[in-house]
Amino acid sequence: MNIICLIIDDEPLAQRVIERYLGNLPHLMLAGKCNNSIEALEMLYEQEIDLIFLDINMPKLTGIELLKTLKHPPLVIITTAYAEFAIQGYELNVVDYLMKPFSFDRFLKAIQKVEDIIKNRNIQIPEGLEKNKLHDEYIFIKSNKRTYKVNLSNIQYIEALGIM
Repeated sequence: MNIICLIIDDEPLAQRVIERYLGNLPHLMLAGKCNNSIEALEMLYEQEIDLIFLDINMPKLTGIELLKTLKHPPLVIITTAYAEFAIQGYELNVVDYLMKPFSFDRFLKAIQKVEDIIKNRNIQIPEGLEKNKLHDEYIFIKSNKRTYKVNLSNIQYIEALGIM
């Protein structure tokens, strides 16, 4: 599985570090490097990109502002020296948030998250089982001496509150 990557960072040193790390992983293909978000917008419209390494503090348009402009952004790993934007980054569905300077093992952990997401996207649905069938499937949940019927399509997440 090849992953096509784009580096968006205005610091040449940061670009070189990411490029060197990418060189250690042959299935990660570097499509290019952009010094600002405006250059990146052009490249994102011209080429299919799977993953971007995105700095936040850049001239013209910040990384966060860039993400907000993209209707269907690729997977994103933020690479920045600013911790205060982490929550905002995760609200924009970034895969990971790497604080500069970051080590290769921390970089690798972020890449493994990307690979897991891509593998899950590529899971084939067995014949006879369609996505729409979730509307017909349900579970029963007992709570406060009552039983509730819940359609699987209505479940967004499940959280355990205690041990029975």
